[in-house]
Amino acid sequence: MKKVILAVVISIFFYSNAVAENISITDMAGRQVSVPNNPAKIICIGPGTLRLVSYLNVQHRAVGIEEMEKIRPEGRPYRLANPNFVKLPTIGPGGPAAINKKPNMEAVLKAAPDIIFASYLAPFKADEIEKSLNIPVVIISYGMFATFDETVYKSIALIGKILNVRLRASQVINYIESARKDLQKRTLNITDDKKPYVYPCGIGYRGTKGIESSDKNYIPLKWINAKNIAEKIPNVKGSHIFINKEKLLLLNPDIIFIDGGGKALIEQDIIKKPDYYKGLKAFANKKVYILFPFNFYVTNIGTAIANAYTIGKILYSKKFYDINPEKKADEIYTFLTGSPVYKDMKKKYGKIGEAYKIPKEK
Repeated sequence: MKKVILAVVISIFFYSNAVAENISITDMAGRQVSVPNNPAKIICIGPGTLRLVSYLNVQHRAVGIEEMEKIRPEGRPYRLANPNFVKLPTIGPGGPAAINKKPNMEAVLKAAPDIIFASYLAPFKADEIEKSLNIPVVIISYGMFATFDETVYKSIALIGKILNVRLRASQVINYIESARKDLQKRTLNITDDKKPYVYPCGIGYRGTKGIESSDKNYIPLKWINAKNIAEKIPNVKGSHIFINKEKLLLLNPDIIFIDGGGKALIEQDIIKKPDYYKGLKAFANKKVYILFPFNFYVTNIGTAIANAYTIGKILYSKKFYDINPEKKADEIYTFLTGSPVYKDMKKKYGKIGEAYKIPKEK
């Protein structure tokens, strides 16, 4: 009898383990996917996917990355924090031109991941990849392209569930939300008459862009209840916008914030058309400041938070009396990426919130 009971217990044990090998999840595209429970080897394709995995401290599980993730690391804090990424096999080009396209299927197969995480990928393409390689593909989402959307919280939670790092996922979500609440609380009671009109520009969108490129829902401004002049542009679908230069001159913002990613393009334009920039009162009054890249292979969430505290300090210094933008940026980067990479960002873009110096005419 004892032998029979033991045999039953053993069979139940092995059955339970077999069931636990795979779990069924619903990805961000609504697809039902059977995935390994706590996979050891992963691949990330598409904008921002590797960023979220890095935030969860499981980037060491990556067995291959896109070529895009190996180049120009200076604008992506998670990449600066992980210099060893360059040693991983390349599984496709990545970058804006590769959005919603298949990776190098042969290279992925050779890397032999247990699971593939993908962003901005059509469900039917995910199904094709999954069927061809016999590797589960999980679609995640940042929500609206090239801005911040709380949909990303669901993606973080989903990755955390699959990779068995739920606690860390919860900590990351709570950290972002705590920052948002703190920023909004500090600026909640500032009356409109004490708020200057500001304009964020040079914001990346499928590549670097100049002064015309802006964002109506730019969260560093949203989260501090600031007045974004880009919101005055009517009938524009989505968050990202391009403002006609003549229209910008007509709106004439009090303060301009230049995204570090677009700084070089704007500087080239200033040299070509100095009179235009002299007509913008923010330039005339030396109220132009440099921020770190908001979008660089979609939204740099940590940088968005750092930019928000920096803008808050510039616009409402009394409300942010206790904030040192440089120290705050390093705190944010350290929590999210595991490394104090602010100094590396500063080497490329200068001090966060630094007043912009107009290049002298030749």
